[in-house]
Amino acid sequence: MGRISCVFLIFTLFAVPAKISAQFPGDDSQENGFTLGQNYPNPFNPETRIPFELNESLFTEGRTVVVSVRIYNVLQQLVASPVALRHPNGQGPLIDLEYTQPGRHEAYWDGRDRSGREVASGIYFVQLTVNGARAIIRMYVTK
Repeated sequence: MGRISCVFLIFTLFAVPAKISAQFPGDDSQENGFTLGQNYPNPFNPETRIPFELNESLFTEGRTVVVSVRIYNVLQQLVASPVALRHPNGQGPLIDLEYTQPGRHEAYWDGRDRSGREVASGIYFVQLTVNGARAIIRMYVTK
């Protein structure tokens, strides 16, 4: 990422108040029938829950919905994939999991990277992908 892009990204991150979730270009959630809620608690240490809602419109004619949740750092590097809570197939990484029911769902992240190490304090991004459409929020890790 270029220096100007980094400066702009950092300015954008700190210009948006902490209580408001930052929505970035490419947020397809509103028109595609899902919502990514703000993680709680935020800031958090060492674990957090990430709520999301799948609307009934996604399940017309008995369709299933494919959902992924990924955590990225400010350098846009993949850090982790949270665990799906109360998924019909049990708990596991929330990567391309199929959902058959609308409603409120949650992911859980223990604040560790893919290697099992605790992540550093800072800003991270949650990306929810539902049937290829995305929504992104920002969250804070404090130590």
